[in-house]
Amino acid sequence: MPNAKVLSEKEAIVAALVETLKHSSSGVLVNYEGITVAEDTALRNELRKEGVAYSVVKNTMVRRALDDAGMSELDDVLHGTTSLAVSHEDPVAPMRVINKFAKSIEGDRFVIKAGFMDGKVLPLEDVVAMAELPSKEVLLSRLLGMLLAPITSLAIVTKAIADKGGEPAPKAEEASTAEAAAPAEEAAAPAEETPAPEAAPEAAPEE
Repeated sequence: MPNAKVLSEKEAIVAALVETLKHSSSGVLVNYEGITVAEDTALRNELRKEGVAYSVVKNTMVRRALDDAGMSELDDVLHGTTSLAVSHEDPVAPMRVINKFAKSIEGDRFVIKAGFMDGKVLPLEDVVAMAELPSKEVLLSRLLGMLLAPITSLAIVTKAIADKGGEPAPKAEEASTAEAAAPAEEAAAPAEETPAPEAAPEAAPEE
């Protein structure tokens, strides 16, 4: 029978797993038993670059943690060797990296068992489908490109106008010329002469 110290250590491990599962945006359970040390090292390096935490877990402990985290549906896949990859930021990262690595390994030496997102268990086909999505950075870049498209078009038009010296449209130019010429013509026209007043008739001499 395990002593109190061993039980306490196991309880601490399970509690830490529960916290990891509850605060992760997504995760993947994997059967890793066929990979070499070199392959395992390469996988861990790739996961680290993507901000994904990866660890080997004991089935008995991860089962208890999954039950406490409300994902007991995953109990059925907990046989053989099991490792857990989780992300706290990019929910697609664990699935994308693990799936890509699984494709590079011949045979069934490295297989995805199951996955979850936001505390909800995903069907295996959904895990594989999500693994084919671009990274969060790529998606954000594409979204930003779509949002900036109208602004970019406006900038192109504005630059084209500026390159032409900001010349006004022909009709506007003609109207401006006509308006400018009108006051000049009025100034050039001679002023009409005002007729001089007639002289008053001389008074007749008195007789």
